[in-house]
Amino acid sequence: MDKKQKKRLDVINKKLTSLRQQLAGSRQQADDLNELKELEDQISQLEAEAAELKSKK
Repeated sequence: MDKKQKKRLDVINKKLTSLRQQLAGSRQQADDLNELKELEDQISQLEAEAAELKSKK
């Protein structure tokens, strides 16, 4: 894994942490069901990208 991939993986992990916190808060408040779906979709996309980067070691 080169330096650029490591940096991207680090950015993804930080975004995932933030999105998971937003999702937890959104689930407690549940005002907008579309927001829940969008957050879940973003998380799954980032997790897939992270898995792809990790597999390229």
